[in-house]
Amino acid sequence: MSVSPSASVSPSASGSAAAAPTQADLLDFVRSTAADGVLIDSLPLDPQGRTWVRLEGPGGSEAWLIGWPPGTGTGWHDHADSVGAFLTARGELTENSLAARLPTDGWKSLELTGDVDRRRRLPAGRGRAFGHHHVHEVLNESPDRHAVSVHAYYPPLPRIRRYSRAHNVLRLEQVERPEDWQ
Repeated sequence: MSVSPSASVSPSASGSAAAAPTQADLLDFVRSTAADGVLIDSLPLDPQGRTWVRLEGPGGSEAWLIGWPPGTGTGWHDHADSVGAFLTARGELTENSLAARLPTDGWKSLELTGDVDRRRRLPAGRGRAFGHHHVHEVLNESPDRHAVSVHAYYPPLPRIRRYSRAHNVLRLEQVERPEDWQ
């Protein structure tokens, strides 16, 4: 992955610094930010790896503008205790997620039932909000087009848990903390 400069960009944000933003507030923010064509076009795109720029989100949330080269993805992960929202601004992304409440801590491997998989195609202008411990992977499945998306999380990400998946077995592989992303 390549990292673009860690400059902070401040598009007009909804929400208040006094109140914690809700999932709906975060979705409103990513929707309005994705509509800012000048901001979206300002993201440097790398043909090999994802690029990103941190944004100022509403109410102290953490927000990111992310560029996705063709064929890239996040792998299975969650955002721990944060709620969030993301929206595709350009191109199309696919989200695979688990429609199951997983234990939050204390496990290394889980066997999933056969009916927990959800798949969403998110073309430009479409996105979603999600709650705590939402396990998913996001992919740009296009063979030849970049995608760009806007993401917001509250509280700011305390950690990301990364998983591997083989058939119906989900395994915790790594826990990342903010200092790992600097």
